Amino acid sequence: MMIGKEMAIAPHQESVQDVSTQTAALVEIFSAIQGEGLNVGTRQLFVRFGGCDLRCRFCDSANTWHTQAICKIEATPGQRDFEVHPNPVEIAQLIAWVKRQAVVNLHDSLSLTGGEPLLHADFLADFLNQLRKTIQIPIYLETGGHRPDDLRKLLPYLDMVGMDLKLPSVSGETHWEAHEAFLKICDQSGVTVFCKLITSRDTTDADLDQATALVARVNPNIPLFFQPVTPLTDKGQPAPPTPQQVLDWQAKCKQQLTSVRVIPQTHKMIGQL
Repeated sequence: MMIGKEMAIAPHQESVQDVSTQTAALVEIFSAIQGEGLNVGTRQLFVRFGGCDLRCRFCDSANTWHTQAICKIEATPGQRDFEVHPNPVEIAQLIAWVKRQAVVNLHDSLSLTGGEPLLHADFLADFLNQLRKTIQIPIYLETGGHRPDDLRKLLPYLDMVGMDLKLPSVSGETHWEAHEAFLKICDQSGVTVFCKLITSRDTTDADLDQATALVARVNPNIPLFFQPVTPLTDKGQPAPPTPQQVLDWQAKCKQQLTSVRVIPQTHKMIGQL
């Protein structure tokens, strides 16, 4: 398992279409420290897409649920000197912004996030194919893990996938069948993959058992990250789990899985929002 600068570069594959007029709605592009999952603590260039087909109760990015007329683009990596540009954005423009941010030896990977980035799968496949011709940077997909058919379009260009397992008792979403199909595709393709499990005080044993069994059926060596809910405010946010709940859940999951880690949303602790 390799992360950061040791992540393998996916092989370059030519597209049948060299120039695309496709567009996508962005939310923002910025440079920050990754706060979650296997890449926690690394420096990433985030490309956040607008639009999401889920409505998770714990979501702290509800502003990404719908596409907007404008997007914010950081001019200097990490300086929060945002420029405002109109949506939607063409591939050539997105590549130019990424190249501007791609300071040598700064970013460990480029994170495709949202919203749900796989809603833009056709755009992303063309974008990543063209990006490979100019910049060699590992590509990391952050996703709800419920759109397996769209995932297939991007696999030739991905180095790592961080997949959420949506627990119905916490998120209000139920996608077990799609999650399993998605995880199988990742595992069989050889891309580095891990699962993220958002937990709250309301997490049920039944949901936890089903999630653990799902990962174990696909590959018990896939890392699983417990991420306790970290509310930004008390209004409408699920309550975080107790320390004892987290200890008990980790012990239970480790009966079936090799790697079960607990990592809070560290970016909130250090103000990297």
